[in-house]
This record gives sequence, C-alpha cells and structure tokens, in this order.
Amino acid sequence: MNRFCRMILAGVLVCACTLAVHAQEGNPITANLKASWENIRDLLVKMADKMPEADYAFKPTPDIQSFGQRMAHVITFNVRTCAQVKGEQKMINFGAEPTKAEITVAMRQANDECDSLFSSLNDAELVKTINAGRGGQRMKLAVIEGNLLEHAQEVYGYMAVYLRLKGIVPPSSDRNEMPGGGMRGGAPQGQGMPGR
Repeated sequence: MNRFCRMILAGVLVCACTLAVHAQEGNPITANLKASWENIRDLLVKMADKMPEADYAFKPTPDIQSFGQRMAHVITFNVRTCAQVKGEQKMINFGAEPTKAEITVAMRQANDECDSLFSSLNDAELVKTINAGRGGQRMKLAVIEGNLLEHAQEVYGYMAVYLRLKGIVPPSSDRNEMPGGGMRGGAPQGQGMPGR
C-alpha cells in the first residue's frame, strides 16, 4: 500500500472509532441535564447541611422567608416538577417553620424523585410534550431546563446570601476561598468578587 492509501485508511479508522464512541454515549442532552441536576442537587444538600439548626429560622429581613422556608420551597418545587415530567403528581408538605431534620428527610425524598426521573430519560423522550399547568403543553426538555434547573440554581444563589450573613461560606465557594476570607486564583485578600 502506498502512503496515500494508508493515510485514507487511518482517517477512516479514526472516524469509525469516533462514531462508535458517540453511538455509545447516545444521549448527550440527557447526560448534560443530568450532570447539571447532580451539581445543583449536591450544592443544595451541602447548603442545608452547612446551616446550623438554630439558624433555620433566620430571616435577613423580617418580610422575607426564613432559611428553612426557602429550603422547603425549593424542595417542594423540585419534587412537584420532577413528578410532573414523569406524568405524576407528588407533593411534600411542611409546617410553618421547617426544621433542619424535616428539611433533611424531605430533601432525600425530593432528590430520589428527581434522580429517578433523570435515570429514566433519554434524548428522544426529552422532546415529548407534557401538560405544564399554566404553561400549557411544553417539551419535557423545556420544563426540566426552564423550571427545575433554573429555579433550583436561582434559589441556591439567593440563599447563599443567608449563609454569608451568618459568616458561612456557601458550598460553591468552598474551593475558592482561603482561610481568613481571601480568594484563591490571584485575587488579593479582601479584593476578590464575592462568591455565591
């Protein structure tokens, strides 16, 4: 075989291997959504764990919800949305001032519900429509991305302030902060952007 033929054969083999790898992955959109879910799920669990029990009733100002109430809100929203995408109706109810113990148990239930949703999905399933309540018929992809993931990330960012006001570093900033309040990555102590 001459050199030109070997180069073409090598190119064909590389393409075939690449296609085989992509065929095994098969559901890149689902995999991406699942990774986003696992990230925010874990951040919310760590956030709930970091806040001391006594501070679950903490309100930065009297007219907004306490930390426990905000946690209950995101948990309720997550379980309802994941069940909705699965074609079910589920709800978790809380008392007026949820405790850390209640939040911990409810978060496990909500996370199990959402984990089972992501384990059952594939890219073809994501384009199917469901009744999204006030939103009418929407693709599962839109409900997962626009409702579940965006909402959970928004609430996490909002609640990071609760932790900061109590002198607690939010989980997403743990790896970026040095002892004494400085930031890693070259920003001088006290001059970095505040982490969420």
